[in-house]
Amino acid sequence: MKAADFNLPDQDGNMHQLKNYAGKWLVLYFYPEDDTFGCTTEACNFSDAREVIAKLGGAEVVGISKDTVESHKKFADKYNLNFTLLSDEKHTAMKAYDSWGVMMAKRNTFIINPKGEIVKEYRGVEPNEHAAEIIKDLEQLQAAS
Repeated sequence: MKAADFNLPDQDGNMHQLKNYAGKWLVLYFYPEDDTFGCTTEACNFSDAREVIAKLGGAEVVGISKDTVESHKKFADKYNLNFTLLSDEKHTAMKAYDSWGVMMAKRNTFIINPKGEIVKEYRGVEPNEHAAEIIKDLEQLQAAS
């Protein structure tokens, strides 16, 4: 399935679109809110695992929530996050990926291949275990491609 495009600002105010990741593996994850327990756990685990993830075909990690650019900046700085956070205040990307619930994002993740296709999706993920699960699945997906 073709991944939906998006055009959203990151924690530094720079705009990102799906095409910016063409030719790379992309781990696109949606989360409810900056600086809450589960979201912080998930973000820190992705940050800790980013180097390993990047070695898997140059894969990028991108998080999306409804929080503002300013909120993302504070969150990223507070926890030294080493990946991109996108602000989706109008919920456009969250809706396109069926990841908008009642008043907040659903905790969903999508692995998008270098051709821009969703090759794996996760619904209602467990924040503590998710980064390790992504690494394992990226290894399998890349070995099969």
